[in-house]
Amino acid sequence: MTVLRQVPDLWRRWDVTVRDVPLALVLALASLVPALHSRGTQLGDLPTRPMDALAVAVVALECLPLIVRRRWPIVCLALVCVGFAADQLLGYHAVAGTALPIALLSTGLHLDRHRRAAAALASAAYVPLALALDRNGSTEGVAGFVTFYLVMAAAWATGAWLRQSRAAEVERRRHVAEATRLAERTRIARELHDVVTHHVTAMVVQAEAARYLSGSPERLDQTLGAISDTGRRSIADLRHLLDLLNPDHDADPRTPSVGELSALVEQTRQAGQPVEFTEEGVPPAGSAKVVAYRVVQEALTNALKHAHGSRTTVHVRHGESEIVVEVGTEGGGSSAASPGGSGRGLTGLRDRVDVLGGEFSAGRRDGGFVVRARIPAENPS
Repeated sequence: MTVLRQVPDLWRRWDVTVRDVPLALVLALASLVPALHSRGTQLGDLPTRPMDALAVAVVALECLPLIVRRRWPIVCLALVCVGFAADQLLGYHAVAGTALPIALLSTGLHLDRHRRAAAALASAAYVPLALALDRNGSTEGVAGFVTFYLVMAAAWATGAWLRQSRAAEVERRRHVAEATRLAERTRIARELHDVVTHHVTAMVVQAEAARYLSGSPERLDQTLGAISDTGRRSIADLRHLLDLLNPDHDADPRTPSVGELSALVEQTRQAGQPVEFTEEGVPPAGSAKVVAYRVVQEALTNALKHAHGSRTTVHVRHGESEIVVEVGTEGGGSSAASPGGSGRGLTGLRDRVDVLGGEFSAGRRDGGFVVRARIPAENPS
């Protein structure tokens, strides 16, 4: 069974010329079978001529060029047309005549340049063939010749349509790959923004506070310890993100590592931000929990940066079907003038929540700044 499964792969690895040999040989051998003599295309209805040595040459001229139908389609078409004309004019009417529509389809599919010129030349070459058959006593008539031409044109058109379909599929896959790469870059950029901004902001605030604690060694030691802990968390989170960029990493890249909300709040408190935290219900597993964590993280980061020292409330409610997050920061003079920050982080949060079919808002309320998100516990179907 393993050997049989490997056969298609081995076949695809061979050169296209080798893969086209069986079709050409089968068609040529079928034309030489006595029971199939005169069973091919009979354009012009000329009297049938018995198979002879010349018939073998005509059959070879019609069939063997199919071996290069994909590598040199225009050469294949030219040789097959000459062989087909000889076949009909001499009256062999061999099964090898089937090579003509195959060559036309292959040319329409595989010819890269001068396709219109090739189609025009093939059409022009058909005219003297029809005139020669008529002069030799053909009873086909104009209607018969036109019908045959339209059938052959349909074979060419089918190849051209397949070519366009393949090109469109290649372009579609390219767009999908590009969109996937862009989405992945955007996702990683959001994770880096969330992780780096929060941890670095906390470290900066704590470091600034440490400058004024030289007279209190105990508090200075606590502050430096908090800075050290924050740095370790930042390094751990960054290592996790770098692991996701490693193609050999086994973790699901769509599920970043997040901690507990209580630890996040405590870290913000250590940075000097008074935070009141309430959490109801049991957090669900999956992307909703991650998004809720990021909402709280970004809101607390903005509070540290733009409203340091102002009272901040964090309320998270885990329901059966959704998670509701609300983070409010009271106004605190000029430092609270823009607790929303530059807006890049909030825009990323809005995109995260929208992907899950939730609702997100951020703006001023009652003299402060409030971030609110409603996040469905499961992705919408």
